[in-house]
Amino acid sequence: MNNSVENRFFGIVCGALLVFVAPLFVLFLFLSSERADKEIRDHISVLLVANAQALAKPLWDLDEESVTQISATVVSQGAIVKVEVRDQSGQLDVSQSTIPRSFDGKLVQVSRAIIYNTVAGPKNLGSISVYYPALGLFSGLKQEEVVFISIFIFAVLTVFGTALIGNRFFVIQPLMRLTAAIEATRQLGSRHHVDWQSNDEMGRLARSFNEMQTKLESEEKELKLAHRRATDIYNLTPAMLFSLDEEDRITAVSDYWLLATGYSRAAVIGRNFANLVTSSTRDKFVRRRRAESGMAVTVKFVCLDGRTMDVLIMESEAGAGAHDRLSLSVMTDVTELKASEDRNHRQAITDHLTGLLNRQGFEVVLDNKIAAADAAGQELACLFVDLDRFKWINDNMGHAAGDMALIELVERLKTHLAPSDEAARLGGDEFAILLPAKDAEKRAKAMCEQIASIFETPFAPDMHLSASIGIAIYPHHAATAAELLQKSDMAMYAKKRDGKNGAQLFDKAMLDRARSRAEIEANIEAGLAENWFEAFLQPIVNLNGRGIAGFEALMRLNHPHKGLMPPAEIVSVAEETGKIVRVGNVIMEKAISNLAKISRISGMQDTYLAINFSPLQFEPALPARLAAIVGRHGIRPERIVVEITEAVLMHDNPQIRMIVTELRRFGCRIALDDFGTGYSSLSYLNRFPVDIIKIDQSFTRAINDGDDEVRQKSRMLIEGITTLSHKMNCTVIAEGIETEEECRTLHQMGLDYGQGYLFHRPQHAAALIEELMAPQSAVARAS
Repeated sequence: MNNSVENRFFGIVCGALLVFVAPLFVLFLFLSSERADKEIRDHISVLLVANAQALAKPLWDLDEESVTQISATVVSQGAIVKVEVRDQSGQLDVSQSTIPRSFDGKLVQVSRAIIYNTVAGPKNLGSISVYYPALGLFSGLKQEEVVFISIFIFAVLTVFGTALIGNRFFVIQPLMRLTAAIEATRQLGSRHHVDWQSNDEMGRLARSFNEMQTKLESEEKELKLAHRRATDIYNLTPAMLFSLDEEDRITAVSDYWLLATGYSRAAVIGRNFANLVTSSTRDKFVRRRRAESGMAVTVKFVCLDGRTMDVLIMESEAGAGAHDRLSLSVMTDVTELKASEDRNHRQAITDHLTGLLNRQGFEVVLDNKIAAADAAGQELACLFVDLDRFKWINDNMGHAAGDMALIELVERLKTHLAPSDEAARLGGDEFAILLPAKDAEKRAKAMCEQIASIFETPFAPDMHLSASIGIAIYPHHAATAAELLQKSDMAMYAKKRDGKNGAQLFDKAMLDRARSRAEIEANIEAGLAENWFEAFLQPIVNLNGRGIAGFEALMRLNHPHKGLMPPAEIVSVAEETGKIVRVGNVIMEKAISNLAKISRISGMQDTYLAINFSPLQFEPALPARLAAIVGRHGIRPERIVVEITEAVLMHDNPQIRMIVTELRRFGCRIALDDFGTGYSSLSYLNRFPVDIIKIDQSFTRAINDGDDEVRQKSRMLIEGITTLSHKMNCTVIAEGIETEEECRTLHQMGLDYGQGYLFHRPQHAAALIEELMAPQSAVARAS
């Protein structure tokens, strides 16, 4: 410390001299040198003026001897060591020098032109140049300045020496005594005091150190007493306590720990604690202890008698730093609690009905199966199984029968599963099966055939089931667990749309369809929010005279960038997502509003409006909503025709029957759309209050088919439907009329009305109103 503090003080003082004194000294020398140089230059300037005049006449006469004498006189003057005289013509060049041969310094040149006044005027004859040695920093010092500098340096050195001596006596000496006391305390263990008395900072430091030593001595006594008490508490506490050092070696254990584990203290002190843990949980303990301070970890501990305990270890740090880490840990036997948690976990990831994994358990297993497939260099097939008609069984035979069918299905399925396979019930009637194999696609197709054989035998009398299965293969179709399940699900829905009861392997086209569907769904939502939906109208005309009898409202989505979008896809997606109700309400509101505008045109006061309704739109609030809209626009209820398809009637839903009846009672007419394309169509004419029958356009196109048999059968069907409908007081409308020949044939068959591109295309209400108000439409309106 002595050398260190003194060296630092010496360095500080020297640094101060270099930073503050040295620059001032250099500046002083520089100014002195500049002053001396200026004096020499002034003297030489005066000398040059005089000698230039003296040299003018000799140089004019080219008197070299006189020039040489004058040059010698100049070179003997003061600091000048060299003179050069040259005339302009170069005939005379005189040089005088007193420079010693040993001189290697820098010379400073001063020149002046030699001017001679002739009759013709002043004339430049040549020049005189003198040289003198360049002055250094010390060259320009005068004697008194040298004396001043000497006194200044002596004063600085005196102050410097005095500071070093004062620092030695008043700083270094007390620090040395303090250091000696600290070293004695460290080596001997006793609390030495510093013998130093003064009223300055060193004195206060010595007093503080002595007080600290006294206090530490008192605290050491208290710590020893506390250590004895802590040891007694450590051993008497009824808990399994132990301590580890930084290398995970046991440094202490409580008596209760020894009693619970069966070990003796001598047998475990110094042993690595990880060696007392089973190999299956050893790495877990080591990683957690290295990664966390104050860890909590559950491991399996091996007792002396070979018993294995599930123990929860709670650790708290008792030391600091990476190389003196000590810990105090409590070990709790949680064997029974762990067994209970395992039971609860199994119940949480297991389907209570079938005993298979549930969705949560399946997602965990799926991740593990993918990791295992990667490790084994295998593929993994995921089969997404959805039962067909299972909802019908629940609705008609009861949920108990449905549960029994699911249990029986799982029992049959288990006979076809290999030990490496995994099956899960994802919910309801949805199942998933994982099949690891080298050729997973081949294995999946074989499993699908086995699953199909399961359904050959009824699950109960009159209980026949089938399944739609989607297949996705990892890693060909998916890179993650979620993606694999999603794509097998997409493949299953693709099979559902294609007719159910079978298997479908995923292909990329399904993704395109899914993206397209998602885009349509987004457009529907945006269309509802941004008012993109429009109610286009297509006139329905009387086949006898072509007069307009009514209009059919057709949904259109007018995208701001894509224009009009295909309505069939929009309706399909809207029905799947349940947004068809909101879309239908918008179209109904706009269509009735358009009818109110058309009604202001002469001859259009009695035309009707036909509105298509999806089965999902038949909500209890529909009649009231429709009544409110027609009332607001002043439309008579009989001018509204509610168009329903056979799909609505096939539900045979009492609520739908009630709503249709209520709409009929309100005054609206009921039209059966696309008649003849479903099942048992004729029975609906008797069971429902139908006013209008709309014959599907497929029949209209077939009445003039090139095949005689097809043409004859189509005409017979249309004539039969028309005759039956008229006898039941129903109006008949033909859809999709595109040629005059079709129109003429249908009129001859006795049909009442028709609609199609032959008469009018669906168009925006504003364009239709403009067309109806044109002069050429007057005849059509009048008829």
